[in-house]
Amino acid sequence: MLRAVGRLLHVDDLDRLATYKLFADLDTKPNFEDLSIKDKRYLRMLIASLIDQVVGKNAPLEEGIDLLWQHPQVLKELSALFEYLTVRVSHLAKTIDHLSELPLSIHARYTRIEILAAFGVGDKARTPTWREGVLWANDAKADLMVFTLDKTSGYFSPTTRYRDYAISRDLIHWESQAGTRAESNTGKRYQNHAKQGSIIMLFSRVNSEERSFYFLGEANYVRHEFEMPMAITWKLDCPLPGDLYTSFAAAVA
Repeated sequence: MLRAVGRLLHVDDLDRLATYKLFADLDTKPNFEDLSIKDKRYLRMLIASLIDQVVGKNAPLEEGIDLLWQHPQVLKELSALFEYLTVRVSHLAKTIDHLSELPLSIHARYTRIEILAAFGVGDKARTPTWREGVLWANDAKADLMVFTLDKTSGYFSPTTRYRDYAISRDLIHWESQAGTRAESNTGKRYQNHAKQGSIIMLFSRVNSEERSFYFLGEANYVRHEFEMPMAITWKLDCPLPGDLYTSFAAAVA
């Protein structure tokens, strides 16, 4: 777990840092059932990040909580880290008002593990394995889309080098998985998500060397071209800040 502390260096939203520090400063483990839904998800995000390689995949969340609070030296290290990280926050992160239970802030960074825990995917100490770029979170009625801009390095094969990039500060060009047809159930859900009551959530990173993704927030379907893959234009509810747009544009230049 001490080695895993280094995997939290990307944490960069003040609300999460404050909540994480409150947890780390507790002498005894929190009563999970007494927490709000948002704080329950914050706690699972923290636990899943720390014990992903420590406990079995079916270990209950309570086991992960017990394990962390058996090691006060880890909690002390976490408390110091979260205090330090508050001075490194570079973006004024924003929450989504109508999703008050979602513990994510727009333009902050999250790993796949944290994204799954934030959307309540699974109920174990560890989150399910997620390797693809898209995932349907059924309970949240959300399509979670993570994509890497610069695909010149890393594990991308020619068939997975989808053309994903920022057209402008509020428009994102994104390509679906290679087998997605426009008239398939998935393709129709992408096009009609607003009518069907589902949401599109976008997460992006510059290259595969980064473990975490910037949360771009909620997006809405604008149009698409072709299929297998579908080339979709999404409109962000919250435009990219200038520095992120510049770095995103440079990554695919």
